[in-house]
Amino acid sequence: MISHTETDIDRIIEMAWEDRTPFEAITFQFGIKEQEIIELMRREMKLSSFKMWRKRVQGRKTKHEKLRSFEKGRFKCSRQKQITHNSISKR
Repeated sequence: MISHTETDIDRIIEMAWEDRTPFEAITFQFGIKEQEIIELMRREMKLSSFKMWRKRVQGRKTKHEKLRSFEKGRFKCSRQKQITHNSISKR
């Protein structure tokens, strides 16, 4: 496993907790595979929090790019503006 800074580890955990961020996005950004993400989460979290997270993400369509129904390669909500501070555009 690649050595990551504390800031990187915090961001990986944050991304892993987000329902709509696929494991592939974390792999793309940090160069670690899904199994390494799981190991990092197990190591860095309390056991009860880790179990809750695993139960929630296991088999979740939004956490696995192959199971997602929307456009490949997109790591953000379709309603999110391109650059402006994650604001949702008017409809």
